[in-house]
Amino acid sequence: MTDTFAHKAAGWDQPDKIKMSDKFAAELLKHVDLQPHWKALEIGAGTGLVGLQLLPMLKSCVFEDTSEAMLAILKQKTDELPNVEIVHGEVTAYTQPDIDLVFSNMAFHHITDIAATLQHLHTITKPGARVVVGDLRSEDGSFHHFEAVPHRGFDTDQLADIFHQAGFTVLMTKTYNTLHREVTPGNPRVYELFLLMADRRDS
Repeated sequence: MTDTFAHKAAGWDQPDKIKMSDKFAAELLKHVDLQPHWKALEIGAGTGLVGLQLLPMLKSCVFEDTSEAMLAILKQKTDELPNVEIVHGEVTAYTQPDIDLVFSNMAFHHITDIAATLQHLHTITKPGARVVVGDLRSEDGSFHHFEAVPHRGFDTDQLADIFHQAGFTVLMTKTYNTLHREVTPGNPRVYELFLLMADRRDS
């Protein structure tokens, strides 16, 4: 597995990434009443900028990421914490059916097969478990400077339909943040970030 984030990991915790993570965490907390007995799973945890904010309000958290370099930094941050599990690889590497909350910030557009991932989430989450995803609305590819990524953002209606087919009830989709980037000199772009919240159906 190629670590496409290996060269970015050491400098990842920069003000813009921290601000974006803080906004996602704050928006999640507006809509989800975290419970101290919950076990959570973060997809695409990176260096833990979101998950470590939520961890004090949870029983434990599984941090998953495909980047070994990003997880190496996370391990340094969590070395003394007993309620942390780190999984290197795709989320399918985690197979215990004991998750109460799944959350993911800006990682879904890096997942090749969304349908298969959501079907797997249905097998590892408890009935009624909450899933919260933050990511890009559909864009022209310029967000990643036209580098190849599996998804150029998402049409939230289409994404909600994939959630439904995988056994989840979508409760809400909303735009909660915008990012302003100058793609080329004198050519600013605005990218919308959405929050999608869903519950796992019993069947």
